Amino acid sequence: MTESLYPFLHAPSSDVDELVAQVRASTVAKVHEAVRLREEVFERERERLAVCARAMAERFAAGGRLLAFGNGGSSTDAQDLASLFLNPPGEARPLPAFGLTNDIAVITALSNDVGFDVVFSRQVAAFGRKGDIAVGLSTSGNSTNLLPAFDEARRRGLLTVGFTGGDGGRMAESPAIDHLFVVPSASVHRIQETQTALYHVLWELVTS
Repeated sequence: MTESLYPFLHAPSSDVDELVAQVRASTVAKVHEAVRLREEVFERERERLAVCARAMAERFAAGGRLLAFGNGGSSTDAQDLASLFLNPPGEARPLPAFGLTNDIAVITALSNDVGFDVVFSRQVAAFGRKGDIAVGLSTSGNSTNLLPAFDEARRRGLLTVGFTGGDGGRMAESPAIDHLFVVPSASVHRIQETQTALYHVLWELVTS
């Protein structure tokens, strides 16, 4: 894995200048790739982002709350998304938002007693109300605990928003997701970078 991402680490040469040049070239290439991907995604999704933002703003205005969830790095992004709405920078108005991986006691209890596939759907069932917003993030779109959470959210009348990568995975096939944003890349790094940019723009649109 590291050899494909950072070939200069496995190069036989011990020339420091050459190694630095390779590191620089790799960094520049990755920056260009990240910029190109973001431009491509935002060009394709700008109208859908605006539609999604209006729907979310309407839910918040009517007293709705946001429930965000994901696994691993996507869990961190879900918490960042929730904190962005709840504790926004500048003069933006705080909006009610919760990260469903915040309570480790709940996560471990459900995982141990029932199964990891229900750690989000059970919380959506307990906390979700008609008019709320459910946002799930995944790099593959195949997370087995996100799909039931979206299904539960749809049953309870929540607005559902998904972020994924690659070809969208199983999330792209789910009728339970109202707004799905797919980052077409095989790189987890590029997917998460672009997803972060997407939900920050979505926050700006919702609060503007």
